[in-house]
Amino acid sequence: MPELPIDDEQAPLYTLGQVADMLRVQQAFLRRLDQHDVISPQRSPGGQRRYSRRDILVVRHVTRMADEGMTLVAIRRILELEDELKRLQEELREARRRLEETNGPAA
Repeated sequence: MPELPIDDEQAPLYTLGQVADMLRVQQAFLRRLDQHDVISPQRSPGGQRRYSRRDILVVRHVTRMADEGMTLVAIRRILELEDELKRLQEELREARRRLEETNGPAA
């Protein structure tokens, strides 16, 4: 059976209004996140913002940080650093895997 869009966490399925209602935030807040490059949802053919489940999780994370008083500039930087940390952790896992293949399991 082919994968459905609902199964894809990256599928842009939700409108700005739906996300605002789900997360109990103002639509203007979501627009501001996009304007400040904190989160950039995909666009429909008509130019409307469309959010994926992954985007919604990020917006929820951002909302918590904003509620704690962080600025959008600071939040954007934190998200960048979190992404970099994930990438570096994956590189480290891959390097350890390759080293183990070369040298055998560590004692």
